[in-house]
Amino acid sequence: MKAVENLNLTIKDGEFLAFLGPSGCGKTTILRCIAGLENPTSGQIYFDDKVVNDLPPRERNVAMVFQSYALYPHMTVRDNIAFPLIVRKIPKDEIDRRVKEVAEFLHIEKTLDRKPSEISGGERQRVALGRALIRKPTVFLMDEPLSNLDAKLRIYMRAELKALHRELGITTIYVTHDQVEAMTMSDRIALLNEGILQQVATPDELYYRPANVFTGSFIGSPPMNMMEGRLIEKDNRVYVDAVHFSLDLTEFKNLLTSHVGSEVILGVRPEDISLYETAEEQCIKAKVYVAEPLGGKAIVSLYIGDILFKAETAETWKPEATVWVSINKKKIHLFDKKTGTLII
Repeated sequence: MKAVENLNLTIKDGEFLAFLGPSGCGKTTILRCIAGLENPTSGQIYFDDKVVNDLPPRERNVAMVFQSYALYPHMTVRDNIAFPLIVRKIPKDEIDRRVKEVAEFLHIEKTLDRKPSEISGGERQRVALGRALIRKPTVFLMDEPLSNLDAKLRIYMRAELKALHRELGITTIYVTHDQVEAMTMSDRIALLNEGILQQVATPDELYYRPANVFTGSFIGSPPMNMMEGRLIEKDNRVYVDAVHFSLDLTEFKNLLTSHVGSEVILGVRPEDISLYETAEEQCIKAKVYVAEPLGGKAIVSLYIGDILFKAETAETWKPEATVWVSINKKKIHLFDKKTGTLII
């Protein structure tokens, strides 16, 4: 089984790019190949115009920050940060100057004489970043560096890493399975599934213009609702027949004519669904299953026939209540069921 297949990707100088996808999709394998810790079975890796496949990790001038931080517990923070320079036999005065510079930049100068066990998780994360920074790398490689932090600290460190990248401008490649991390921090996201690159795009492009069913269903929380159906034409109008309801898509007829008769998947994001107590024009009858209040909004799970889907609303609805569903047709996505690719 191939971990990664036919990956062809250019990462721009100074860019923050995230590899995103479910566990086991090949994200860390790609990162380790870039770092020189794994050798690809075929293909070439370029840094600028230079092939680096045969270069050992120490000669690639990359710095890697691991999920576990990989700090030496018996060393002080100062020595952990300085370690990459110590092994290169850099003069002590130069090491001291650069450690002080990096510690002040990351606001950890007061921890320099402590051991990793004596500082917080957020501070340990900064020490790991400091050890990477002190090498003055051309590329930062980060493998789920925030996954061991609690939720509040993760949110804080997301902003800190984004600000750090903006200030330093170092090309950063970030591996995560957390779409919120990828969406909030990255210039672009490379979305993977089962070792295959699904789409490379900005966070907005991934969300509003998913290339296929996987991208549409993976990006978003709650995820996009997916309903199978068939594209039909009747009385010179075009509909999606989804068994329990039909949706008139005649306004998109010019784009859909060649697909009439095909099986399709209708994708609708929860925020593009409105609920009403009484029937409105082109509304669909549904029954509330459960509502999850979230303060200023609620996620309402509904049944249309035996199809369960979610709507994001400003108010909660009682279970078993009959409601009328309106879909914002300007925001729908239609995918070819056979290929999974986007039609509109």
